[in-house]
Amino acid sequence: MNDSLLTILYLAAGVLFIRSLGGLSNQESARRGNTFGIVGMVIAVVATALGPDVDGYVVLGAGVVVGAAIGALVAARVSMEAMPQLVALLHSFVGAAAVLVGLASFLNPRPGLHGVEHVIHQSEIFIGVFVGSLTFTGSLIAFGKLQGGALKKIFLFRSAPVLLPGRHLLNLAMVLGCGYLTYRGIAEPDTGFASLLIVTAISGVLGAHLVMAIGGADMPVVVSMLNSYSGWAAAAAGFMLENDLLIITGALVGSSGAILSYIMCRAMNRSIVNVIFGGFGTGDGAKPASKGSSAGLGRDDVTELDVDGTADELKRARDVIIVPGYGMAVARAQTPIHEITQKLRAAGANVRFAIHPVAGRLPGHMNVLLAEANVPYDIVLEMDEINEDMSDTDLVLVVGANDIVNPDALEDPGSPIAGMPVLEVWHAETVVVMKRGMAAGYAGVQNPLFFKPNTRMLFGDAKKNLDAILAKL
Repeated sequence: MNDSLLTILYLAAGVLFIRSLGGLSNQESARRGNTFGIVGMVIAVVATALGPDVDGYVVLGAGVVVGAAIGALVAARVSMEAMPQLVALLHSFVGAAAVLVGLASFLNPRPGLHGVEHVIHQSEIFIGVFVGSLTFTGSLIAFGKLQGGALKKIFLFRSAPVLLPGRHLLNLAMVLGCGYLTYRGIAEPDTGFASLLIVTAISGVLGAHLVMAIGGADMPVVVSMLNSYSGWAAAAAGFMLENDLLIITGALVGSSGAILSYIMCRAMNRSIVNVIFGGFGTGDGAKPASKGSSAGLGRDDVTELDVDGTADELKRARDVIIVPGYGMAVARAQTPIHEITQKLRAAGANVRFAIHPVAGRLPGHMNVLLAEANVPYDIVLEMDEINEDMSDTDLVLVVGANDIVNPDALEDPGSPIAGMPVLEVWHAETVVVMKRGMAAGYAGVQNPLFFKPNTRMLFGDAKKNLDAILAKL
């Protein structure tokens, strides 16, 4: 394949990637956007494989086959509630690839580079390795925090932030150290590879340290930011390899991830700089926090409701809003929720879903779960679209959500989540909250919603309770 045809195919793939991002901006067009992305990536891989610079087809083919097999196996086995940690793990692969490309480019430099061109190429290598190593270790720590379970026994992988003394000065020192080593590695070629290896190690520690300091409540933003980092790492690899499409793709991923992170931070009333450098989210969600208007209250202080009572409330309600959270994902309860929605709508009730921008552990997590259960897109509304309707609603059913419906965000200036926009479900006539117990949310703070006079608590596994409610309906 000659260079002209390769350029045309790369241009076509780039256009498809842009169309893919455009499609993913809307639920109705998301499937089409995914298709554009798949076709674009197939064109990119085939064009690169047949390009003039590739001659090791046996090794390349083996890598493609093994990688495709692993990807297909993982995609088939991983459930939707585990998708956030899978995404974080995939980001780590991009970072590792950028590091390996950088090391290989340094050991096997392009011929004919002298003077300014050589300095620019060496700078690309050091920057690419720095970003790639940071992405690799940061993504692994994010994976551990999101995975939880047995990994929580390891100190680094608790959802609570790990705040070392003088952490900001330590981060600054590591960044400045990498900058100095980059300068020295370019100015003194004899020590260049040793400097590159040290930059790899330091930036790896920096990536782990940055994500360690970020609490569980900010993990959706962290996953989005790691997505952005992986894009910039890919773009850096594109510069090192002189691959235009890799540069375009990396820039698209990097910029879109940064924009999404900014949007999510605005939805949480948080500074993106504050999120990146960590410290928010003070607990593992294992017990109620000690502060807040509901301090000292427990299960005996709430009004409980059983399955029969919840079914009766749903039968009476003419206007119902369902708020899904991560608990719905863990219980895999989206299918019975869809069936309940069908029953209620068939009986004449107006049923809608309210989605908070950071519900779940991944941007759009709840939207994907509801789409998987075939919930109609037109009744799935974002927080800004539906919040003002809460006061006119007969019943709000909260399924496994906690922090995103916490009134303290608006009512308690001293709360750790003060100022965060939330779904104001307490304005409805009746609120039914489905939870396993009285544990605090991922931000580690108690929720006074549970103790309000119009709130009813339905304890137990969400899927079992919803299946029982469906049978009653």
